[in-house]
Amino acid sequence: MQNLAKVLRFGWPYLRRYLGRFLSGVFLAVLFGLTNALLLWAINTILVRMSPEPAAVTSVLPGGATLSHGALGEWKAALQSGTERVVDAWLPRSGRPADWRQVVGGILLFPLLAALRGFLGYGSSYCLAWVSERVVNDLRVDVLRKLTSLSLDYFNKATTGDLITRVNGDTAMLQKCLNGGLSDTIKEPVTILGIVIGLFLIDWRLTMITLVFFPLVIVPIVILGKKVRRSAKAGLNTTITQASLIVEVLSGIRVVKAFNLEEQQVNRFRHLSKDLVTHSMRTIRAKELTNPIIESIGTFGFGLLVVVIVMREIKVEDMVTLLTGVAFVYTPVKKLAGVHNLIQQTQAGVERLMQVLREKPTVQESSTPVRLPTFESAITLDHLGFSYGHDAILSDISLNLPRGTKLGIAGESGSGKSTLVNLLFRFYDPTAGAIRIDGHDLRALSLSDLRDRMALVSQEVVLFDMTVAENIGCGRPGATREEIEAAARAAFAHDFILRLPQGYDTRVAERGVNLSGGQRQRLAIARAFIRNAPILVLDEATAALDAQSEAEVQVAIERLEENRTVICVAHRLSTLRSMDRIVVLSAGRVIEEGTFDGLIAAGGVFAGMAVRQGVGR
Repeated sequence: MQNLAKVLRFGWPYLRRYLGRFLSGVFLAVLFGLTNALLLWAINTILVRMSPEPAAVTSVLPGGATLSHGALGEWKAALQSGTERVVDAWLPRSGRPADWRQVVGGILLFPLLAALRGFLGYGSSYCLAWVSERVVNDLRVDVLRKLTSLSLDYFNKATTGDLITRVNGDTAMLQKCLNGGLSDTIKEPVTILGIVIGLFLIDWRLTMITLVFFPLVIVPIVILGKKVRRSAKAGLNTTITQASLIVEVLSGIRVVKAFNLEEQQVNRFRHLSKDLVTHSMRTIRAKELTNPIIESIGTFGFGLLVVVIVMREIKVEDMVTLLTGVAFVYTPVKKLAGVHNLIQQTQAGVERLMQVLREKPTVQESSTPVRLPTFESAITLDHLGFSYGHDAILSDISLNLPRGTKLGIAGESGSGKSTLVNLLFRFYDPTAGAIRIDGHDLRALSLSDLRDRMALVSQEVVLFDMTVAENIGCGRPGATREEIEAAARAAFAHDFILRLPQGYDTRVAERGVNLSGGQRQRLAIARAFIRNAPILVLDEATAALDAQSEAEVQVAIERLEENRTVICVAHRLSTLRSMDRIVVLSAGRVIEEGTFDGLIAAGGVFAGMAVRQGVGR
């Protein structure tokens, strides 16, 4: 019950969005449970009326109990009398000729009860499944929204397989639990309660004997449920590792093939699959043991009940009703045991979902952010420092970048160039000093305002599984087709786009593999054009291109740089010729600063790098 309550508490904020349909499902589930007691009453009533004894001596209520006016009051007597009149009018009785109503009643009593029970069960299951599907859909969206809101440091620690499992696997398990368990969690306890009350009305002593066996049933359910939970948690961890392996292999398939690593990767996968089979079989063993244990304990109690009934010489109709009721009780008990196991399996996923939804981004937006409608004066780096842990990545960097300036940033790998870009976009916050735009600390600005004023073209071009036009339009959602085509022309991408099978409506394959490197980069530049941001950040934008593609893309970049403040991070120093200023980083510090020609003439670190790349005056 504790784990069920935990699952329901977690899901309640989502369930209450669909409270009307949820309560309808609960109400129908309660009615469904009560129809089992009604069915038991119908069986007892038919058996009583088939008895050769005079019907007048037996007053029948649900359960066939004989009532005492003094014991239960006048209202119960009136209910009994009304029930007896209706039953006597519509059901046949031994020793009395049957009229047409009694014939129809006798034929239709059980079919009508079965139909009522079936449609109530259907209505309950449908309503609750309708709710659970939407709850899980909302939850998936919220998990993805939460993940996209987190800072980059979270993704540096998480694996892709883990993130995919949280969005799809964990929510799918919760969906299975809600679809398969929510309805039974409501219907079956009501069914048990209704049947037990009916049995109490027939013979409370025998019913108490039957109930003695319920604790014996609960103990193995709890023990096996814990085993299910442990195995499910271990299986989930293996599934995450396996999913990460698949992502690794498929994303790095060129390397896998180039180094003949196919068999090695398959063996890794096979090993994880064997572990997953082991955990799955442990879960299956624990789940499948539940029913045999319940049935063994239940049939033992059933046998004891038969012996006691025979010894006490109970009437045949009551005996049949008692035995039928006991048989009816153990079916919902087995279903609840299955629900318990399902909840145990779901618990690990729910805990992981709760964990990710509790995560907070390390980069927090101010509760009262300063608006930045335009970029007017300058970007300032004021004694900027940053570290991921103990080692400093950037140290004491101070720069002033007036509006319209083109700043080049050079340095060897690991010197802190990309970290500086991450700080400019506020993907991280500095650990020392500050970055200011128009005098405002980035930490005081609205994140959306800040990033709306900036456009990024990086070495790693990210294209989405959408059309070419939609990929360009990502730069400014809501852009018209004319604006998209104008941006493509400005990026010198229009001509090659028209040569694609469906032109601008051609769907870009995952990661843009159906386009060349230069084509992908020009689409990224078109995306920056349509954004029309005053600050342009180029992060190794041409580093992955060959000489010809670089020359083509560089023309588009130079057009994009016009009338903008540019921060260009480059390993290829030739791309920095047009920059107004260049700073050279080493171990996170600015060691040189000047124009391209001035740094070459100085013969320092920059000049040495230029010589190694064959770049001169």
